[in-house]
Amino acid sequence: MAYDFDLYVIGAGSGGVRSARFAAGFGAKVAVAESRYLGGTCVNVGCVPKKLLVYGAHFAEDFEQSAGFGWTLGEADFDWATLIANKDREINRLNGIYRNLLVNSGVTLHEGHARLIDPHQVEINGQRYSARHILIATGGWPQIPDIPGREHAISSNEAFFLKELPKRILVVGGGYIAVEFAGIFHGLGADTKLLYRGELFLRGFDGAVRKHLQEELTKRGLDLQFNADIERIEKQADGSLKVTLKDGRELATDCVFYATGRRPMLDNLGLENTGVKLDKRGFIEVDEQYQSAEPSILAIGDVIGRVQLTPVALAEGMAVARRLFKPEQYRPVDYNMIPTAVFSLPNIGTVGLTEEQAREAGHKVQIFESRFRPMKLTLTECQERTLMKLVVDADTDKVLGCHMVGPDAGEIVQGLAIALKAGATKRDFDETIGVHPTAAEEFVTMRTPVAG
Repeated sequence: MAYDFDLYVIGAGSGGVRSARFAAGFGAKVAVAESRYLGGTCVNVGCVPKKLLVYGAHFAEDFEQSAGFGWTLGEADFDWATLIANKDREINRLNGIYRNLLVNSGVTLHEGHARLIDPHQVEINGQRYSARHILIATGGWPQIPDIPGREHAISSNEAFFLKELPKRILVVGGGYIAVEFAGIFHGLGADTKLLYRGELFLRGFDGAVRKHLQEELTKRGLDLQFNADIERIEKQADGSLKVTLKDGRELATDCVFYATGRRPMLDNLGLENTGVKLDKRGFIEVDEQYQSAEPSILAIGDVIGRVQLTPVALAEGMAVARRLFKPEQYRPVDYNMIPTAVFSLPNIGTVGLTEEQAREAGHKVQIFESRFRPMKLTLTECQERTLMKLVVDADTDKVLGCHMVGPDAGEIVQGLAIALKAGATKRDFDETIGVHPTAAEEFVTMRTPVAG
């Protein structure tokens, strides 16, 4: 049968665009459908605008610390509307870049909501198109729990477009999005509370990292409330919100921001017209080659619920394009040693196993840790401390995990991720000469294990 396209991609986020571009470069006839914005979550309501807001929030500290270096500044004044307008301008520029990347690659762009009619056909804007392969890359969507007054709460989607900075805000959640936004709002001057129903945020991260970040955020005056959950939200006559917690306490605020997880974005996609199956969490079930239970339909990125990170979606998109249209270049995505960062204030950078994971996996471990006040702060009143930690296999000397809390943690850990991916040992670290004076050199000067 002759198809209109060799590959039809639903979703122009990071993974979908990467797969489409490279498939077209390999000679395939490709189309991409997008109903919202080019670049997906990351570019529009995720990593990119969030990092810009993190930069903005950090200036308050820089102004404060500058006095120790001889600077005298007038009273600082922050304007939320300026930051958001400049952020929007940059996102619009990136949208244009994504459009050009697709069009210049020879990909056909369909703007509208695509729906599956059968395993080889999609319908969009009243038109039907057939394709040999269909790739679902529709990403995720934030979830707000079904509690009374949920309509008064916002998610990360709305946070980037608030007309003004709330004077008081409750951030609800214990994952990296909650921690990052709590830091943003607190840094920009809002009275911020972070509520989490568990004992301590960032479940799954190394225990020392979680505890260290808790201490640093508390030092900065961020109100952390653990074992706390909202029962209902009520709007008051003056526009403020009354929040009742499950323990009976009442809190007054101007904004409730939920960051309590994301669901796969499968709304009105027409999956019922195909043999695609979902797993028990509601994500699309795929095999190791991203093929669903319907042979012609593949899925990648957040919609499959594996590792929900932009660079992972990019790698998955590349793998699909190669396997389908350039099999001699195909290699599977390696999900081991994926580095990641949390752009809290201070940042977290991490790669490899946590201490808890290493012990659980049966490794006999040695732990190397260093906590110190960064050199930049020695001329200031700031008492922030940096944490660096290595998890080492005591039998093989192999470095299993590397963790950091402190300025530029993501930048530093990216380089170390290459070493861990290559199988570096603690001896390799010890024999590497440090760059002095830097914080990063601490990773190659830790000599005495703190635990084993």
